[in-house]
Amino acid sequence: MARARVEDAAPQARLSDGSLARVIPSRFTGGYELDVAGTPQSHVDLDDPTHLHFEYVARMAAVIDRLRMPGQPLTAIHLGAGALTLPRYVEHTRPGSRQQVIELEQPLVDLVRAELPLPRGAQVRVRIGDARDVAARLPAGLQGAADLVVSDVFAGSQTPAHLTTVEYFRVLAGLLAPDGVLLVNVADGAGLAFARREVATVRAVLPEVIVLAEVQTLKCRRFGNLVIAASAAPLPTEWLPRLMAAGPHPAKVAQGAEIDEFVRGASVATDADATASPEPAASIFDR
Repeated sequence: MARARVEDAAPQARLSDGSLARVIPSRFTGGYELDVAGTPQSHVDLDDPTHLHFEYVARMAAVIDRLRMPGQPLTAIHLGAGALTLPRYVEHTRPGSRQQVIELEQPLVDLVRAELPLPRGAQVRVRIGDARDVAARLPAGLQGAADLVVSDVFAGSQTPAHLTTVEYFRVLAGLLAPDGVLLVNVADGAGLAFARREVATVRAVLPEVIVLAEVQTLKCRRFGNLVIAASAAPLPTEWLPRLMAAGPHPAKVAQGAEIDEFVRGASVATDADATASPEPAASIFDR
């Protein structure tokens, strides 16, 4: 009952689809969570931006840490703002990075900025609009210049269909520098039919692909998040398998022949036939 009263009194904003976004104290660790319509979207620790509570975000950060030289500023584009967890991480670990964030919901951005402010001096610009539309209209200076593009866009607990297609990933690939890396968060359940199709779709645009996920998720045994990392150039995978296996929750890096097998029989998603990601059962968030 006390927990319910805290959440009812939490800072909140009404989004365009009528759902409620709230910033609440984390239920499981220090810091705060951004909750949208009952779905935990992001975790932020204002005192320690390297504290990445959500496992898939930590896996993304492990790839980011391999880009360029340690501490070197990056040019990064994030599609989907959430609570700006990864932009904070990049700013903290690579001061001076130039970052763009694209988010559909202005009320969400206002809520996060008010309750979970970015560090003073952070070079993070937020652009409001549909992720695909805004990405296609970014200034010429950003085209072909990004070291990192992150696609982590959800409407509630699902990724919209138009943000899963080969046409969409071609737009994102056009933003990357020749050796830039695309990271995509994919949520899927038993069988991983949606994830297999997403990997096939990304690989149709960027040939160098790896997948990072918790072992049981990758074995198709339960709903979870998979991170696709892709590039036109060979990916910086040295040490990644050992790092993922170390935990705290052991994960696996699938690459090479494993990716060939993973996508076997999966078709490339197009604007004509794409579907939104599967919706998880509500119980998945009862951690």
